[in-house]
Amino acid sequence: MKRLLLAFVLCLCCTGWARAAYDIIDDSGYSTRFETAPARVISLLPSLTETLCALGACDRLVGVDRYSDWPPQVRALPQLGGGLDPSIEAVVALRPDVVFMGVSSRASARLRDLGLKVVTLEPHTLAGMRRVIRRLAATLQVHGATALIAKIDAGIAAAARLVPADVRGERVYFEVSPAPYAAGRDSFVGELLHEIGLTNIIGAGLGPFPKINPELVVRANPDLIMVSGESAAELARRPGWSHIRALQDGAVCIFNAAQRNILVRPGPRTPEAARLMAECAAHPAAFR
Repeated sequence: MKRLLLAFVLCLCCTGWARAAYDIIDDSGYSTRFETAPARVISLLPSLTETLCALGACDRLVGVDRYSDWPPQVRALPQLGGGLDPSIEAVVALRPDVVFMGVSSRASARLRDLGLKVVTLEPHTLAGMRRVIRRLAATLQVHGATALIAKIDAGIAAAARLVPADVRGERVYFEVSPAPYAAGRDSFVGELLHEIGLTNIIGAGLGPFPKINPELVVRANPDLIMVSGESAAELARRPGWSHIRALQDGAVCIFNAAQRNILVRPGPRTPEAARLMAECAAHPAAFR
């Protein structure tokens, strides 16, 4: 009888019917217990959506935030509002096994109060991106995190080789949004600039994406400026900016909306972000 019982337990384990419960600690320090790997998943942050799909879990998604648009198949999923202000009713109605969302969203507490499992993850650095990839894989109980991270790192290294020797070390201002908010050295954008051999004029210690005084950029007088289309039109109108070397030389890269999304979402498309930066440094006129 004992042998039969042992054989039955081994059978359960081998077929995957019996799995030990596991705990996931998210970026807020909150611990969530899972009895089984979640099958119905909601993602309320575009970078998380992209990473989930890169890990082979796109088919588990049942809803996303309004900004998640890559890979293309996620556009057909129900859109549940913004990451900061999702529709609580719509999220609950989809009966998810887990909701992934950013740390900065205040909706996480409300969703937990309603009995949903929530994992908050929000990378700001390249190390944070790697941590999030591993945490998502652990939550979903899928393999591939190590391979994905290696692929991203190799892609960044390949992009660095596209930067010509004569522009290495050039001083760059990267504007995230027109307020203006800049990419600091402590952000994944700032780290990418460093990885491909460029110098960020925004000093360390200001935070990942600080709101800055425009006069700071005038004083720094960067060689190259990287902005999105929504910022480009007003650059020359800012006091003193017409005297900046980059504007006088036409060394301004204007990224379209699709390119901007690649640049500001840490995840599987980070090598593409590094390549865009490298191509901008090599041929800024191509991005006007």
